[in-house]
Amino acid sequence: MAYAGSCHCGAVAFRVEAELPAEAISCNCSHCRRKGFLLAFHPADQFALTAGEESLVTYMFNQHKLRHRFCKTCGTQAFAEGQGPSGAEMRAVNLRCVPDCDPDALTIRKINGASF
Repeated sequence: MAYAGSCHCGAVAFRVEAELPAEAISCNCSHCRRKGFLLAFHPADQFALTAGEESLVTYMFNQHKLRHRFCKTCGTQAFAEGQGPSGAEMRAVNLRCVPDCDPDALTIRKINGASF
């Protein structure tokens, strides 16, 4: 039922209390496009940071709605924090940081984030 992921060096790790998604979002904004993210969004209460709070650095850009969290050692951005359209806290998980996820098996939903 749950799935887990981490940054490249393993300093930052997380667990999501949800099924591994079959669909991911690919956004074409300047940030996501450059990093090649495949994102799955979950309510914050389904997400647990299991290691590495002290290894995380935050980057914000554009409207400063998402806190892009990345490992200060390896630079991998495994997730972001923010609010969904309803105002509820959510987490955007980079599925490329989930070892059990096969990116080629995902249905990709494209988002035109460049127009936001």
